[in-house]
Amino acid sequence: MIDIDHRWPSAAQAWLDLPADVRAEMVAAGAKSWREIFDGRATYNRQWRLARPPVMDRTSLDVLNAVCDRLAQLIFEACRRRARTAGELRRLLGVPAGATRLLDDDEPLSEELLAAFRPDVLLSGGVPRVVEYNIDSSLGGAFDADTVVRRFVDVYRARGITDRVRLEAAPSAVDRRFAAIRAGLGLPDGARVAMLLDFDAEYPGLDDPQRFLRVLAPVAERAAAFGLDLVIAPVSAVRLDEDDRLVVDGAPVDGVFRLFVPNRVTPSAGVDALEAALAAGTVPIWVSAAAWLLANKLGFAWLWADADELPAADRALIHRYVPRTWALTPALLDRAVADRAGLVAKPADGSAGVDVLIGRECDPDRWRDGVRRFAERGGFILQEYVPADSVPLDFVHIETGETVSAEVPYSIAPYLFGRQPAGACIRTGFPGCDGVLNLARGVLLSGLLVTD
Repeated sequence: MIDIDHRWPSAAQAWLDLPADVRAEMVAAGAKSWREIFDGRATYNRQWRLARPPVMDRTSLDVLNAVCDRLAQLIFEACRRRARTAGELRRLLGVPAGATRLLDDDEPLSEELLAAFRPDVLLSGGVPRVVEYNIDSSLGGAFDADTVVRRFVDVYRARGITDRVRLEAAPSAVDRRFAAIRAGLGLPDGARVAMLLDFDAEYPGLDDPQRFLRVLAPVAERAAAFGLDLVIAPVSAVRLDEDDRLVVDGAPVDGVFRLFVPNRVTPSAGVDALEAALAAGTVPIWVSAAAWLLANKLGFAWLWADADELPAADRALIHRYVPRTWALTPALLDRAVADRAGLVAKPADGSAGVDVLIGRECDPDRWRDGVRRFAERGGFILQEYVPADSVPLDFVHIETGETVSAEVPYSIAPYLFGRQPAGACIRTGFPGCDGVLNLARGVLLSGLLVTD
């Protein structure tokens, strides 16, 4: 049973509960070893690195994971109350035919689509607020988050710090994902699985594909530990053989793990081949592109629209952890303009902060013109503004080696694969940053350190 009324400690509390001398040693160790800890990790930031990872107590992490798991189910149920197939849901969301590649309109909506999800969570007044929900196989950051926090723990272990206090990395997202892939696809031991990426997308490191593949080599090693023969390749390079089987790196594959977003993948003959193989039923994929539709932010508006008809516990969960959300229609324009300071406008199927307007950061004219344009275009939501708590963290300056403490914005993105908790990707700001947390603005990635 979920502890809906869990008393959330300050985001800094788990860190402050550690002995002062241990905290000082951890920061010193991170400042000395940051090059090895962050080697090969994705960031555009050329000035700062974390001197330590964010910390959370185990009980709060368990409650957060339980809340996120139930909210994913509630989103799915809200979609199922309105649509039975992927095509029905697509049309209801206003997504044009063909805009989501690999989508089978006739596919029934089933809970198998909840094989992989990662909400974006802000702490506001100490309470987690789920502002977006990523439901899909293409959840980024898992390898980077895993690697960073485990390297920190290795440094602490080498210095004897873990002998004095109990510190450990949250469960591995990489490992849990491979366990879920094998179970979800029902693959035998030694099955050959392709992890397909869009090398024409915008992501740090993709400008050097060969180096990027070398950096990912440990991912293939972890897949082998779960009985999978993983081949990593650009989706543009795959093809079909004479039996309509999908050929990757010279040989057919038994399954596909898609690590690209189906509505923004770069068109290519490889994408066409993958689509044909799925249509022919010659290769299974983890997970279906229909999962991407569940991540549409209109689902949040449906949660709130349905809340009064739900059981009391689910209604309380939505009210406490999900910001109030509405579909942005012309009928809401007067309200949107009047309540500018308390609202955010977002594209329902967008990401990376594109076309997001934060009312209190816009002058009245820009806000009015923007929400009017969005309402006329359709496919946008209004959401209650969530003021994010700043969190004290420690950083090392890359050029000077100076260690600096600063209060910065912070978001938690817990992974759940096969409905099992799998750590979290933590995105943090840095000294002097603005409030927008995405890679393009230099956000720093880490995993989560767990204490008792």
